Amino acid sequence: MKFTAGQIAGILEGEVDGNPEIAVHKLAKIEEGETGSLTFLANPKYTSYIYTTKASITIVNKDFIPEQSIATTLIKVEDAYKSFSKLLEYYNEVKNNKTGIEEPVFLSETASYGSDFYLGAFSYLGNNVIIGNNVKIHPNVYIGDNVNIADNVIVYAGAKIYSESIIGKNCVIHSGVIIGADGFGFTPNEKGEFTKVPQTGNVILEENVDVGAGTTIDRATLGSTVLRKGVKLDNQIQIAHNVEIGEHTAIAAQTGIAGSTKIGKHCMIGGQVGIVGHITIGDRVKIQAQSGIGRNVKDDEVLQGSPALTYGDYNKSYVHFKNLPKLIQKVDEIEKRIDGE
Repeated sequence: MKFTAGQIAGILEGEVDGNPEIAVHKLAKIEEGETGSLTFLANPKYTSYIYTTKASITIVNKDFIPEQSIATTLIKVEDAYKSFSKLLEYYNEVKNNKTGIEEPVFLSETASYGSDFYLGAFSYLGNNVIIGNNVKIHPNVYIGDNVNIADNVIVYAGAKIYSESIIGKNCVIHSGVIIGADGFGFTPNEKGEFTKVPQTGNVILEENVDVGAGTTIDRATLGSTVLRKGVKLDNQIQIAHNVEIGEHTAIAAQTGIAGSTKIGKHCMIGGQVGIVGHITIGDRVKIQAQSGIGRNVKDDEVLQGSPALTYGDYNKSYVHFKNLPKLIQKVDEIEKRIDGE
Protein backbone atom coordinates (compact mmCIF):
# COMPACT_ATOMS: atom_id res chain seq x y z
CA MET A 1 0.00 0.00 0.00
CA LYS A 2 1.23 3.45 -0.92
CA PHE A 3 0.07 6.78 0.48
CA THR A 4 1.06 10.28 -0.61
CA ALA A 5 1.88 13.12 1.76
CA GLY A 6 -1.32 14.81 0.67
CA GLN A 7 -3.43 11.75 1.51
CA ILE A 8 -1.78 11.35 4.91
CA ALA A 9 -2.24 15.04 5.71
CA GLY A 10 -5.92 14.64 4.87
CA ILE A 11 -6.29 11.72 7.28
CA LEU A 12 -4.49 13.60 10.06
CA GLU A 13 -5.93 17.05 9.31
CA GLY A 14 -2.38 18.31 8.95
CA GLU A 15 -0.45 20.64 6.63
CA VAL A 16 2.14 19.54 4.07
CA ASP A 17 5.48 21.36 4.04
CA GLY A 18 7.22 19.97 0.99
CA ASN A 19 6.11 17.70 -1.86
CA PRO A 20 2.45 16.63 -1.43
CA GLU A 21 2.82 13.95 -4.14
CA ILE A 22 5.72 12.08 -2.55
CA ALA A 23 4.62 8.56 -1.60
CA VAL A 24 5.52 6.12 1.18
CA HIS A 25 4.89 2.40 1.59
CA LYS A 26 6.44 1.57 4.97
CA LEU A 27 7.10 2.93 8.46
CA ALA A 28 10.46 3.55 10.13
CA LYS A 29 12.18 5.08 13.15
CA ILE A 30 13.46 8.56 12.37
CA GLU A 31 17.11 7.49 12.81
CA GLU A 32 16.56 4.52 10.46
CA GLY A 33 14.39 6.23 7.86
CA GLU A 34 15.00 5.52 4.19
CA THR A 35 13.43 6.46 0.88
CA GLY A 36 9.79 5.41 0.74
CA SER A 37 9.32 5.39 4.51
CA LEU A 38 7.21 7.47 6.90
CA THR A 39 8.41 8.51 10.36
CA PHE A 40 7.61 11.05 13.07
CA LEU A 41 9.34 13.43 15.47
CA ALA A 42 7.75 13.91 18.90
CA ASN A 43 10.61 13.67 21.40
CA PRO A 44 13.04 16.64 21.27
CA LYS A 45 15.94 14.25 21.99
CA TYR A 46 15.60 12.98 18.42
CA THR A 47 15.49 16.39 16.72
CA SER A 48 19.00 16.04 15.27
CA TYR A 49 17.89 13.05 13.20
CA ILE A 50 15.40 15.09 11.18
CA TYR A 51 18.33 16.74 9.41
CA THR A 52 19.89 13.42 8.42
CA THR A 53 16.92 11.08 8.03
CA LYS A 54 16.29 9.66 4.58
CA ALA A 55 12.60 9.11 5.32
CA SER A 56 10.41 10.54 2.57
CA ILE A 57 7.82 11.97 5.00
CA THR A 58 8.09 13.03 8.64
CA ILE A 59 5.18 13.96 10.91
CA VAL A 60 6.07 16.87 13.24
CA ASN A 61 4.33 19.26 15.62
CA LYS A 62 3.02 22.48 14.11
CA ASP A 63 5.45 24.59 16.14
CA PHE A 64 8.50 22.80 14.72
CA ILE A 65 10.79 25.19 12.79
CA PRO A 66 13.86 23.67 11.06
CA GLU A 67 17.15 25.29 11.96
CA GLN A 68 18.90 23.95 8.84
CA SER A 69 17.93 22.43 5.50
CA ILE A 70 16.04 19.14 5.48
CA ALA A 71 15.30 16.65 2.70
CA THR A 72 12.19 15.02 4.18
CA THR A 73 8.68 16.31 3.46
CA LEU A 74 6.97 17.47 6.65
CA ILE A 75 3.38 16.97 7.72
CA LYS A 76 2.64 19.45 10.51
CA VAL A 77 -0.02 18.47 13.08
CA GLU A 78 -1.13 19.50 16.58
CA ASP A 79 0.42 16.42 18.24
CA ALA A 80 2.88 14.31 16.26
CA TYR A 81 2.77 11.31 18.60
CA LYS A 82 -1.03 11.10 18.70
CA SER A 83 -1.24 11.63 14.95
CA PHE A 84 1.25 8.85 14.28
CA SER A 85 -0.76 6.53 16.54
CA LYS A 86 -3.92 7.49 14.66
CA LEU A 87 -2.16 6.68 11.39
CA LEU A 88 -1.10 3.27 12.71
CA GLU A 89 -4.73 2.53 13.59
CA TYR A 90 -5.83 3.58 10.12
CA TYR A 91 -3.09 1.47 8.54
CA ASN A 92 -4.20 -1.60 10.49
CA GLU A 93 -7.81 -1.04 9.47
CA VAL A 94 -6.84 -0.88 5.80
CA LYS A 95 -4.47 -3.85 6.08
CA ASN A 96 -7.09 -6.01 7.80
CA ASN A 97 -9.96 -4.97 5.57
CA LYS A 98 -10.01 -8.21 3.60
CA THR A 99 -13.32 -9.71 2.50
CA GLY A 100 -14.43 -12.91 0.85
CA ILE A 101 -13.85 -16.61 1.32
CA GLU A 102 -10.58 -18.07 0.11
CA GLU A 103 -10.15 -21.65 -1.08
CA PRO A 104 -9.80 -24.28 0.18
CA VAL A 105 -11.81 -24.00 3.41
CA PHE A 106 -14.41 -26.10 5.21
CA LEU A 107 -17.57 -24.13 5.90
CA SER A 108 -20.47 -26.09 7.37
CA GLU A 109 -23.80 -25.70 5.63
CA THR A 110 -25.32 -24.78 9.00
CA ALA A 111 -22.81 -22.00 9.69
CA SER A 112 -23.85 -18.38 9.06
CA TYR A 113 -21.93 -15.12 8.72
CA GLY A 114 -22.61 -11.42 8.27
CA SER A 115 -21.45 -8.75 5.85
CA ASP A 116 -17.81 -7.93 5.03
CA PHE A 117 -16.73 -11.38 6.19
CA TYR A 118 -13.22 -12.70 5.50
CA LEU A 119 -12.30 -16.37 5.83
CA GLY A 120 -8.69 -17.31 5.08
CA ALA A 121 -7.57 -20.46 3.31
CA PHE A 122 -7.42 -23.81 5.15
CA SER A 123 -9.78 -22.64 7.87
CA TYR A 124 -12.57 -24.78 9.39
CA LEU A 125 -15.99 -23.57 10.55
CA GLY A 126 -18.13 -26.22 12.25
CA ASN A 127 -21.85 -26.78 12.58
CA ASN A 128 -24.14 -24.01 13.78
CA VAL A 129 -21.35 -21.42 13.97
CA ILE A 130 -22.74 -17.88 13.99
CA ILE A 131 -20.45 -15.07 12.75
CA GLY A 132 -21.32 -11.37 12.92
CA ASN A 133 -20.50 -8.48 10.59
CA ASN A 134 -16.98 -7.42 9.61
CA VAL A 135 -15.33 -10.49 11.14
CA LYS A 136 -11.86 -11.37 9.83
CA ILE A 137 -10.73 -14.98 10.22
CA HIS A 138 -7.21 -15.54 8.92
CA PRO A 139 -5.83 -18.78 7.41
CA ASN A 140 -5.55 -22.07 9.32
CA VAL A 141 -8.10 -21.16 11.99
CA TYR A 142 -10.30 -23.83 13.60
CA ILE A 143 -13.73 -22.85 14.90
CA GLY A 144 -15.73 -25.65 16.50
CA ASP A 145 -19.45 -26.36 16.56
CA ASN A 146 -21.89 -23.87 18.09
CA VAL A 147 -19.34 -21.06 18.43
CA ASN A 148 -20.80 -17.54 18.40
CA ILE A 149 -18.57 -14.67 17.22
CA ALA A 150 -19.93 -11.11 17.34
CA ASP A 151 -19.16 -8.12 15.07
CA ASN A 152 -15.70 -6.72 14.30
CA VAL A 153 -13.70 -9.65 15.68
CA ILE A 154 -10.25 -10.50 14.29
CA VAL A 155 -8.92 -14.05 14.62
CA TYR A 156 -5.34 -14.38 13.44
CA ALA A 157 -3.76 -17.36 11.70
CA GLY A 158 -3.59 -20.67 13.51
CA ALA A 159 -5.92 -19.86 16.41
CA LYS A 160 -8.28 -22.57 17.70
CA ILE A 161 -11.71 -21.83 19.17
CA TYR A 162 -13.39 -24.93 20.57
CA SER A 163 -17.11 -25.67 20.56
CA GLU A 164 -19.65 -23.55 22.45
CA SER A 165 -17.27 -20.62 22.94
CA ILE A 166 -18.77 -17.11 22.80
CA ILE A 167 -16.65 -14.20 21.51
CA GLY A 168 -17.93 -10.64 22.00
CA LYS A 169 -17.66 -7.59 19.78
CA ASN A 170 -14.29 -6.06 18.86
CA CYS A 171 -12.19 -8.88 20.29
CA VAL A 172 -8.73 -9.63 18.88
CA ILE A 173 -7.44 -13.21 19.08
CA HIS A 174 -3.82 -13.65 18.04
CA SER A 175 -2.02 -16.58 16.42
CA GLY A 176 -1.68 -19.79 18.36
CA VAL A 177 -4.40 -18.96 20.88
CA ILE A 178 -6.50 -21.89 22.09
CA ILE A 179 -9.89 -21.04 23.55
CA GLY A 180 -12.07 -23.72 25.10
CA ALA A 181 -9.70 -26.66 25.55
CA ASP A 182 -10.52 -28.96 28.47
CA GLY A 183 -9.66 -27.77 31.94
CA PHE A 184 -7.17 -29.77 34.00
CA GLY A 185 -9.78 -31.90 35.74
CA PHE A 186 -8.82 -35.37 36.99
CA THR A 187 -9.70 -37.37 40.08
CA PRO A 188 -7.62 -40.24 41.54
CA ASN A 189 -9.14 -43.64 42.28
CA GLU A 190 -8.17 -46.13 44.98
CA LYS A 191 -5.26 -47.36 42.81
CA GLY A 192 -3.84 -43.87 42.43
CA GLU A 193 -4.91 -43.72 38.80
CA PHE A 194 -6.39 -40.51 37.45
CA THR A 195 -9.83 -40.45 35.88
CA LYS A 196 -10.85 -37.51 33.68
CA VAL A 197 -13.67 -35.27 34.88
CA PRO A 198 -15.73 -34.23 31.82
CA GLN A 199 -15.41 -30.52 31.05
CA THR A 200 -18.89 -29.56 29.87
CA GLY A 201 -18.83 -25.76 30.20
CA ASN A 202 -17.58 -23.10 27.80
CA VAL A 203 -15.54 -19.89 27.50
CA ILE A 204 -17.04 -16.41 27.21
CA LEU A 205 -15.08 -13.37 26.08
CA GLU A 206 -17.05 -10.15 26.45
CA GLU A 207 -16.45 -7.19 24.13
CA ASN A 208 -13.06 -5.52 23.51
CA VAL A 209 -10.97 -8.39 24.85
CA ASP A 210 -7.45 -8.86 23.42
CA VAL A 211 -5.80 -12.27 23.69
CA GLY A 212 -2.05 -12.47 22.97
CA ALA A 213 -0.31 -15.12 20.90
CA GLY A 214 0.03 -18.59 22.38
CA THR A 215 -2.37 -17.93 25.26
CA THR A 216 -4.70 -20.74 26.40
CA ILE A 217 -8.10 -20.28 28.03
CA ASP A 218 -9.72 -23.49 29.30
CA ARG A 219 -13.43 -24.22 29.20
CA ALA A 220 -15.28 -24.54 32.50
CA THR A 221 -16.07 -27.87 34.13
CA LEU A 222 -19.61 -26.54 34.58
CA GLY A 223 -20.78 -23.04 33.67
CA SER A 224 -18.30 -20.66 32.02
CA THR A 225 -14.75 -19.37 32.13
CA VAL A 226 -15.34 -15.62 31.69
CA LEU A 227 -13.19 -12.68 30.60
CA ARG A 228 -15.15 -9.49 31.15
CA LYS A 229 -15.10 -6.53 28.77
CA GLY A 230 -11.82 -4.76 28.10
CA VAL A 231 -9.54 -7.50 29.48
CA LYS A 232 -6.07 -7.45 27.89
CA LEU A 233 -3.94 -10.58 27.89
CA ASP A 234 -0.30 -10.71 26.80
CA ASN A 235 1.31 -13.69 25.07
CA GLN A 236 1.66 -17.18 26.59
CA ILE A 237 -0.77 -16.90 29.48
CA GLN A 238 -2.66 -19.86 31.00
CA ILE A 239 -6.23 -19.28 32.19
CA ALA A 240 -7.66 -22.40 33.85
CA HIS A 241 -11.26 -23.66 34.03
CA ASN A 242 -13.93 -21.54 35.71
CA VAL A 243 -11.64 -18.52 36.16
CA GLU A 244 -13.32 -15.13 35.98
CA ILE A 245 -11.35 -11.97 35.13
CA GLY A 246 -12.96 -8.58 35.77
CA GLU A 247 -13.36 -5.63 33.44
CA HIS A 248 -10.27 -3.84 32.10
CA THR A 249 -7.74 -6.03 33.87
CA ALA A 250 -4.37 -6.39 32.12
CA ILE A 251 -2.09 -9.42 32.52
CA ALA A 252 1.50 -9.73 31.26
CA ALA A 253 3.15 -12.75 29.64
CA GLN A 254 3.67 -16.20 31.18
CA THR A 255 1.24 -15.69 34.01
CA GLY A 256 -0.72 -18.76 35.13
CA ILE A 257 -4.08 -18.64 36.90
CA ALA A 258 -5.41 -21.86 38.44
CA GLY A 259 -9.02 -22.99 38.39
CA SER A 260 -12.02 -21.17 39.84
CA THR A 261 -10.07 -18.05 40.87
CA LYS A 262 -11.90 -14.73 40.56
CA ILE A 263 -9.94 -11.59 39.64
CA GLY A 264 -11.47 -8.13 39.99
CA LYS A 265 -11.69 -5.03 37.81
CA HIS A 266 -8.83 -2.78 36.72
CA CYS A 267 -6.09 -5.08 38.06
CA MET A 268 -2.54 -5.08 36.69
CA ILE A 269 -0.66 -8.37 36.87
CA GLY A 270 3.01 -8.61 35.87
CA GLY A 271 4.81 -11.33 33.94
CA GLN A 272 5.39 -14.85 35.30
CA VAL A 273 2.94 -14.43 38.16
CA GLY A 274 1.49 -17.66 39.57
CA ILE A 275 -1.98 -17.58 41.14
CA VAL A 276 -3.47 -20.57 42.98
CA GLY A 277 -7.00 -21.78 42.47
CA HIS A 278 -10.22 -21.02 44.37
CA ILE A 279 -9.22 -17.58 45.66
CA THR A 280 -10.61 -14.09 45.10
CA ILE A 281 -8.52 -11.10 44.08
CA GLY A 282 -10.14 -7.70 44.54
CA ASP A 283 -10.38 -4.64 42.29
CA ARG A 284 -7.45 -2.41 41.28
CA VAL A 285 -4.88 -4.89 42.63
CA LYS A 286 -1.30 -4.61 41.34
CA ILE A 287 0.92 -7.71 41.37
CA GLN A 288 4.62 -7.37 40.53
CA ALA A 289 6.35 -9.79 38.14
CA GLN A 290 7.27 -13.30 39.31
CA SER A 291 5.07 -13.09 42.38
CA GLY A 292 3.23 -16.10 43.79
CA ILE A 293 -0.30 -15.50 45.07
CA GLY A 294 -1.66 -18.10 47.45
CA ARG A 295 -4.35 -16.20 49.39
CA ASN A 296 -7.32 -13.93 48.89
CA VAL A 297 -6.33 -10.36 48.04
CA LYS A 298 -8.26 -7.25 49.08
CA ASP A 299 -9.05 -4.26 46.85
CA ASP A 300 -6.14 -1.92 46.02
CA GLU A 301 -3.37 -4.15 47.42
CA VAL A 302 0.08 -3.98 45.77
CA LEU A 303 1.98 -7.27 46.08
CA GLN A 304 5.41 -8.65 45.37
CA GLY A 305 7.36 -11.81 46.17
CA SER A 306 6.71 -15.53 46.41
CA PRO A 307 4.74 -16.05 48.50
CA ALA A 308 3.68 -12.48 47.88
CA LEU A 309 3.88 -9.78 50.57
CA THR A 310 2.54 -6.26 50.45
CA TYR A 311 4.87 -4.17 48.31
CA GLY A 312 6.11 -2.09 51.26
CA ASP A 313 6.77 -5.14 53.48
CA TYR A 314 8.60 -6.85 50.63
CA ASN A 315 10.96 -3.91 50.14
CA LYS A 316 11.65 -3.64 53.89
CA SER A 317 12.30 -7.39 54.11
CA TYR A 318 14.55 -7.34 51.07
CA VAL A 319 16.82 -4.74 52.69
CA HIS A 320 17.44 -7.19 55.54
CA PHE A 321 17.67 -10.19 53.22
CA LYS A 322 20.50 -8.75 51.12
CA ASN A 323 22.37 -7.83 54.33
CA LEU A 324 21.87 -11.31 55.80
CA PRO A 325 25.51 -12.47 55.31
CA LYS A 326 26.77 -9.42 57.25
CA LEU A 327 24.24 -10.01 60.02
CA ILE A 328 25.29 -13.69 60.31
CA GLN A 329 28.94 -12.63 60.49
CA LYS A 330 28.13 -10.21 63.32
CA VAL A 331 26.20 -12.91 65.19
CA ASP A 332 29.15 -15.30 64.79
CA GLU A 333 31.52 -12.66 66.16
CA ILE A 334 29.25 -12.03 69.16
CA GLU A 335 29.00 -15.78 69.88
CA LYS A 336 32.79 -16.13 69.79
CA ARG A 337 33.18 -13.26 72.25
CA ILE A 338 30.61 -14.82 74.60
CA ASP A 339 32.30 -18.25 74.35
CA GLY A 340 35.67 -16.65 75.09
CA GLU A 341 34.51 -14.90 78.26
